[in-house]
Amino acid sequence: MTTTLQEIEQQLKTLQQEATKAIAATNSTDELEKLRVNYLGKKGELSVILRSMGKLSVEDRPVIGNVANEVKQDIQTQLEEQKDRLQQQQLIAQLAAETLDVTMPGISRPVGNIHPLNGMIDRILDIFVGLGYTIAAGPHVESDYYNFEALNTPPDHPARDMQDTFYLPQEKLLRTHTSSVQIRYMEQHEPPLRIVAPGRVYRRDTVDATHSAVFHQVEILAVDRGLTFAQLKGTIQEFSRQIFGEDLPLRFRASYFPFTEPSAEVDVQWQGKWLEVMGCGMVDPNVLTAVGYDPEIYTGFAAGLGVERFAMVLHQIDDIRRLYNSDLRFLRQFSTTI
Repeated sequence: MTTTLQEIEQQLKTLQQEATKAIAATNSTDELEKLRVNYLGKKGELSVILRSMGKLSVEDRPVIGNVANEVKQDIQTQLEEQKDRLQQQQLIAQLAAETLDVTMPGISRPVGNIHPLNGMIDRILDIFVGLGYTIAAGPHVESDYYNFEALNTPPDHPARDMQDTFYLPQEKLLRTHTSSVQIRYMEQHEPPLRIVAPGRVYRRDTVDATHSAVFHQVEILAVDRGLTFAQLKGTIQEFSRQIFGEDLPLRFRASYFPFTEPSAEVDVQWQGKWLEVMGCGMVDPNVLTAVGYDPEIYTGFAAGLGVERFAMVLHQIDDIRRLYNSDLRFLRQFSTTI
């Protein structure tokens, strides 16, 4: 038995010496992994040697077990240390290969930027979303019902003259305002609700420095129990403060819209002049009735503004047509990356 014990101990030491030489000579982590499997795997050389422990006496087996554990731990340590060295060498080689010559001229890749109109819409929506409003959208091609009738504007109503409409076949039309979005939203949702509806609208206007046949609106609508004109006024004042800054003079003038009563125009004092920026009012009870709301229980307020008007004021643009002609000389004024 003593000879068998000595033979196994010698086999383990020989394995340890061979592993040490093989590990030191490895040049890649893949080769190192193969060595690990070869020496320490389930079918590796260490396992083969340990199978002969069955020939030993009960007293000798713990002795060989301790030697085997020492050999295994030593080989594992060498494998880990060599792996760290190889990875460090690979990293150094990679950094050397990827070194940049900072004296070489860079490659310019100009990127686009948000159009001033889109930027203005995003800014307006950010404010109203911050006030608790949900963004809503609707179709550009509408029916007479959603664009006019449900908004308290029957066929013979003189208010239709205020909006010269593009009519289409099959009794369709291009929406003249985003108020139609409000009707569609109310038909599908129960109060309370607060929405902001941005979008493109269409009217048969003569194109000049301040008018366009296609332009953009943003409208808000709030419906709940007990809403008043005071809350509408406070909402508009807070919006104007965030858009134009602190302490900007603001006034409300009595006006008329078929879908709100009472109605008002909102002016701001900008650069020494009063400038109309939006219309607003309390939602007419007939509009609430049209969508199935009880006007004895719910009240609402609405307001609408022209995006182009706000963009022209804030960016001091003298002609609305500049916003549509894609002239890079104009657009570069809003970003150096265009």
